[in-house]
Amino acid sequence: MPLIPVSHSDDPRLEAYVSLREKDLTSGHVARFIIEGKVTLETALTRGRFALESVFLAEGRVEPLADLLAEVPEEIPVYVAPQTVMDAVAGFPMHRGVLACGLKGEITAPEAFLATQGAGPATLLLMSDLSNHDNVGACFRNAAAFGADAVLMDAQCCDPLYRKAIRVSSGSSLWLPYAHGGTGLDMVNAAKAAGYEVWAMTPRSEATPITQMDMPDRLAILLGAEGPGLTDELIAASMPVRIPMSDGFDSVNVATAGAIAMAHIFGAKA
Repeated sequence: MPLIPVSHSDDPRLEAYVSLREKDLTSGHVARFIIEGKVTLETALTRGRFALESVFLAEGRVEPLADLLAEVPEEIPVYVAPQTVMDAVAGFPMHRGVLACGLKGEITAPEAFLATQGAGPATLLLMSDLSNHDNVGACFRNAAAFGADAVLMDAQCCDPLYRKAIRVSSGSSLWLPYAHGGTGLDMVNAAKAAGYEVWAMTPRSEATPITQMDMPDRLAILLGAEGPGLTDELIAASMPVRIPMSDGFDSVNVATAGAIAMAHIFGAKA
């Protein structure tokens, strides 16, 4: 596999990697996304469902990554630069020295996704209005760890292919099937129409403790934004379920709540 040396930070072939902290490539025409680090690059190459456009490495990373680089298809350019050049391109020190640019392609909305699934996956994670990239990435990681078959998100959720979300997800957003778009209510109604029982995770006292719930054959766990949580409309359209907690404390981080719920389901199905 040929390596392409780059000696100047203004090389137009590296445009996608310029000022990474200030830009989000995941929207618009021919949307792209940035992968950062060895683990996520390995995931993208060995099990990812998105095409790569290019790879960009610091010189010192080439030899240690020789085996991984052998997995890069020949048609994908691999640019190599001194660490100082890479740092200047990215706009901050790239300690990992490993970047890649992926092509997002078309991402379907939840309703269209479910319409193509036939009998469909057994367990779904649904997210509404999650705007924090760390939380979205962590929710993907938890979904992968506890056997969720797919993730559905409404349009208010941030993109799981944002650089930090991919990293926090440990690369799971690169391979775990997902859909993104529409309203939260449309997403819930589509899941119900497809035969899923939707559990709306909420700290409300009237919600049924998850430990008392019977496990349906097809289940969707619904999570809402950190702070405000799920809207009354979404809770009314679903089965409100809560995680029992000690007196005087009624909530945990949204990704933690999702992990607890999915671990409960995973254990019940084991």
